[in-house]
Amino acid sequence: MKRFQRKPLIATVLASLAAAGSALVFTTNDTISRTSILVSVPQPLKHSWTDRLFRPAFLSPDQSQFCIFPLSFARTGLDPPPGSVKEEGDGENHKCCNCFRRDTIANAAATVCPAVVNISVSRGFHGLSAGRSIGSGTIIDADGTILTCAHVVDFQGLTISSKGKVDVTLQDGRVFEGTVVNADLHSDIAIVKIKSKTPLPTAKLGTSNRLRPGDWVVAMGCPLSLQNTITAGIVSCVDRQSSDLGLGGMRREYLQTDCAINAGNSGGPLVNVDGEVIGVNIMKVLAADGLGFAVPIDSVIKIIDHFKKRGRVIRPWLGLKMLNLNDMVVAQLQERDPSFPKVNKGVLVSMVTPGSPADRAGFHPSDVVVEFDGKPVGTIKEIIDIMGDNIGKQLKAVVKRANYVTATLTVIPEEANPDM
Repeated sequence: MKRFQRKPLIATVLASLAAAGSALVFTTNDTISRTSILVSVPQPLKHSWTDRLFRPAFLSPDQSQFCIFPLSFARTGLDPPPGSVKEEGDGENHKCCNCFRRDTIANAAATVCPAVVNISVSRGFHGLSAGRSIGSGTIIDADGTILTCAHVVDFQGLTISSKGKVDVTLQDGRVFEGTVVNADLHSDIAIVKIKSKTPLPTAKLGTSNRLRPGDWVVAMGCPLSLQNTITAGIVSCVDRQSSDLGLGGMRREYLQTDCAINAGNSGGPLVNVDGEVIGVNIMKVLAADGLGFAVPIDSVIKIIDHFKKRGRVIRPWLGLKMLNLNDMVVAQLQERDPSFPKVNKGVLVSMVTPGSPADRAGFHPSDVVVEFDGKPVGTIKEIIDIMGDNIGKQLKAVVKRANYVTATLTVIPEEANPDM
């Protein structure tokens, strides 16, 4: 009787296989009710079906026996294009390049996890205790250099009662006293140092300039004091502007992700699927889910270089508020005002701060910067990169103005006020 009860299940499996396979060959049942099935399926379905259907075990109605259906796959169809699938090794020991596998996130997390730390800081205000601040960090150098957020170690004017000392807890349980070496409140990046007699795990820094919206990322840290927490998501935007978030001061760019980020994640790493740190988690939007932000690692690396060279970050300031132009924006502006400069690309000056270096140089609102320090420019980032950390150096700027007017201006950047 049990043999007949299994027939509907077998028929269901055979019908599913027949829908995608090109032929089915059945063998006879043996004495232990084993059915061998030869299935010929197209090559694109081979790997996915072998993972799901190879030797499935089904319980019999009384759950006292197993009915095993070993499936043998015959390959049909054309081979995939050369280079589309790369395999290394023999048998099951192969690796598919550019494939998102079941262990992709786990492998990326396992690579960085040992280097993720919990940072706690005793806080006080005018001698009064204000509890402890909890954040995260990443060990980026074997000498004990830890990358974290400035607001984790020095938040909104509250003084650190331990005189720059913090408690650092590694994921293996070791606890160290750390020292705050550098902190830049504008970028919200800080460096903490610890000393260890035994080797420390480190994380590799990657690059953020190749990220695209939709790339998978992993956020790590200690949200709500819950150590060793991992969340995954995608990159939602690669160049979210600080002005888009209603943040004043100088221009900043962030990576936007939909990873779950909460209080305590600040300072923790944002990691790509290769196990490389590509950002530092910094904040989330309290009134929304799936809106987290991180400082791109390319910007962080520049900040670290400033720390090493000068002990602080040097930022040149012109006093310009600018807007990137493209063909569509230019066409719209020319439609509104026929006298608008005839340009294909450039950077539009929307506002000039009175008394600033740009004001003294002769910049006007509606100017379009097309060349800076002898190099053609089309984005604000290009202008910032050209300025670098040059303070007091004369830089030539070519601007286009209404009615086919071209002007060459000389501007001398000043160091930005850190409180801006």
